[in-house]
Amino acid sequence: MPRAGLTTQRVVEEAEQVADEVGLPNLTLAALAPRLGVRMPSLYKHVAGIDALRRLLSIRAKQELADVFARAAAGRAGAQAVTAMLYATRAWAKAHPGRYAATVRAPDPTDDEEVAASNAILDIALAGLAEYRLAGDDAIDAVRALRATLHGFISLEQAGGFGLPNDVDRSFDRVTAALAETFTAWPPKTERERVAKVSSTLSRPSRRDRNSPAATARRSGARAARDPHPRTDG
Repeated sequence: MPRAGLTTQRVVEEAEQVADEVGLPNLTLAALAPRLGVRMPSLYKHVAGIDALRRLLSIRAKQELADVFARAAAGRAGAQAVTAMLYATRAWAKAHPGRYAATVRAPDPTDDEEVAASNAILDIALAGLAEYRLAGDDAIDAVRALRATLHGFISLEQAGGFGLPNDVDRSFDRVTAALAETFTAWPPKTERERVAKVSSTLSRPSRRDRNSPAATARRSGARAARDPHPRTDG
């Protein structure tokens, strides 16, 4: 029989603590069992295995991050909302590195529960960006820019990637301010869009070209082809 008082929720809660302490990749059932006072086989009465446990941990972590986003963005919009969400997420990731790592992977599209947890984060981020009047692909691009910038900073910080003596908090201040400002002129033109615009401009003849003798002759030829029996006067 399962240990009295031990539940699936209790197993996942302890797994969160282990992941935060030793890192999500190092979370194993063997490491978890003694902390719960049971042998490893007993855990299978509560979770189907390590993959099932990681899934449950991911769902709970995403729900927790959605709450972090919501509390940070409450009563704010635009630059204030973006800045608040970035600062709150960084602080949460520092306190719970294992849980943060569990939020990174995109959900299995067939897993309705994890999809809902992921979408809750996305919806709050989109609401925070609403003041920038972004919609459709432009809004998704902005969310991805926000997420990629934040994740890059957090990952480098957690891995000890900022070795220079300069103040890391000051750098984060600059990054968040720059990102919030960037969205005021979103979307930026991509290189592909700039090339397409230049190509379109170059393909349009100038007024001088349209009035050149060659262009006039081409137009005359085109008119003659359309009307093989032109009217003559006199």
